Amino acid sequence: MAAQESVPTATLPDFSSSTSQSSVWDRISTWASENKAVVYTIAGIAVVVTGAGVAYYLTDSKTTTIGPQSGKKSAKKDKRKKKEEEKKADVEKGNTDTKPKTPTVETVEELPEVDEKIVASLTEVQRKDYAAKLKAAGNTAYGSKDYNKAIVLYGKAILCKPDPIFYSNRAACYNALGQWEKVVEDTTAAINLDSEYVKALNRRANAYEHLEKYSEALLDSTASCIIDSFRNESSAESVERLLKKVAEAKGKAIMATKAKRLPSSSFVTNYLQSFRARPPPAGLEEDVDLPEDTGKGQLQLGLRAVNKKTSDGYEEAAAAFDKALQLGGLEEHEAFAYNMRGTFRYLRGKNVEALSDLTKSVDLQPALTQSFIKRASMHLELDKDAAADDFEKAMVQNPDDPDIYYHRAQLHFILGEFADAAKDYQKSIDLDRDFIFSHIQLGVTQYKLGSVASSMATLRRCIKNFDNVPDVYNYYGELLLDQQKYSEAIENFDTAVEMEKRTKPLGMNVLPLINKALALFQWKSDFAEAEKLCQKALIIDPECDIAVATMAQLLLQQGKVTEALKYFERAAELSRTEGEIVNALSYAEATRTQLEVQEKYPQLANRLSGMSGGFAPQMR
Repeated sequence: MAAQESVPTATLPDFSSSTSQSSVWDRISTWASENKAVVYTIAGIAVVVTGAGVAYYLTDSKTTTIGPQSGKKSAKKDKRKKKEEEKKADVEKGNTDTKPKTPTVETVEELPEVDEKIVASLTEVQRKDYAAKLKAAGNTAYGSKDYNKAIVLYGKAILCKPDPIFYSNRAACYNALGQWEKVVEDTTAAINLDSEYVKALNRRANAYEHLEKYSEALLDSTASCIIDSFRNESSAESVERLLKKVAEAKGKAIMATKAKRLPSSSFVTNYLQSFRARPPPAGLEEDVDLPEDTGKGQLQLGLRAVNKKTSDGYEEAAAAFDKALQLGGLEEHEAFAYNMRGTFRYLRGKNVEALSDLTKSVDLQPALTQSFIKRASMHLELDKDAAADDFEKAMVQNPDDPDIYYHRAQLHFILGEFADAAKDYQKSIDLDRDFIFSHIQLGVTQYKLGSVASSMATLRRCIKNFDNVPDVYNYYGELLLDQQKYSEAIENFDTAVEMEKRTKPLGMNVLPLINKALALFQWKSDFAEAEKLCQKALIIDPECDIAVATMAQLLLQQGKVTEALKYFERAAELSRTEGEIVNALSYAEATRTQLEVQEKYPQLANRLSGMSGGFAPQMR
């Protein structure tokens, strides 16, 4: 039984080469935000991670769609709320008799003198009476902000009767004095006497946070939320704040020692195919015989390896482009070599080196507009104006290059500037009607603008004109899934999967498999088949972070918390940027917290499982 109380108590956007990849993450995150109570009861915490994980350009992850001004206001509001919480370190008055009493204030002379020897000689009734008087005097001293005197009085009350409220009140005094270790000591004593004492848990969480022991603070705030059945908004906000701090602290530590690696083959393929396919530069064609120990020979090997569309192939390509520049003798192909090495450095997360390579490329050959486009995506991380400037420079070189408009549209799309995105997608189509992704992205943008009929018509035209390209069926299926037309959506995902098998048996895109898994989960709660599809995706592409994260979510919905944790931790391992790592770790820490709550407070685990029964999970 809990103690009775009379006093209540920016990161930058992350972009990916494929809106399809982002939309899978969006569905996972949208489900979480729409079913917050389910997330609470399943993960034992009040946090919802809204980052898209991998999105268009590999920079820090997008965690919110709120504009910069709203973000500042929100941060100020959070800071103000936290200050108010700390000021509210009020003391409990404890139980009072129902009969009215004449108000009296004990004078110093009337207060009983106590020490261990005197207390030992008192009867139980006398001890209780002495403790009540000393506590009342402590409350008066606390109200007068005479915290040191209150500490002494509460200490004497504890001698008479070790009561959780007395410990918590003394902790409130230490809280006011900023003596955080003492706060932890007294609140721990209170919790040992009453494991469901919410105010003591909240006070200890606050102290732990000041001591930068964020994991401990998160555990206490989580337990408090569960005891209160998630009705206390302030406690829920504390959990969200602490979860972010825990994930950020761990994310920084991981980034400090993390080896840079290429993302999954699906991701690399999606990024590379976001540029129109072009023949190899003259002199590097497949039928040209070039010695492998020359710079040009290594460039040719790199292009050959890229065409494999496998993880091993992409690693070979990255090594070949690097070696080509080391060997030299590239002549007119030097700018192209810097472009390709910069591309793979970028994909590996080596942004500084990639930016240097792309700058050398544009300096050597300004007409190679693709280098401007790729550099623009990197500039967006720090300076939107610099990104816009690179697109302008590219247009000076070749105003009729459709890739420029396509990629500028992608940036507009990610920034939520859908009308501008639609104009640029259309311009890209006008310049080259044969590039399917301009058509697909235009349809997706129309959907975002609310023109559902136009969007579906655009995608149907795509299917008619590009009936042998699997991507169009995958995107069309996603729009159908968003409209809850499950059967039709799954038909399109199946078509995409079959086409992928036929056209790219060694390097197929696994996103249609993951989309089908989400559709079956949302439609029929068919966990077994959804898991099977995710496992299949991971056999084909073991490095696919979206498949790993989806698998973790599916396991979490089934209460397989320990297994889910392993997948969330794997997702963090596969992440490339700090933002992506924090996103994955947020889920992992939420899941880990549930396990710790169950272990430390077994009675709360039962309550948690009882609360979850009333919610029907629906992933969207």
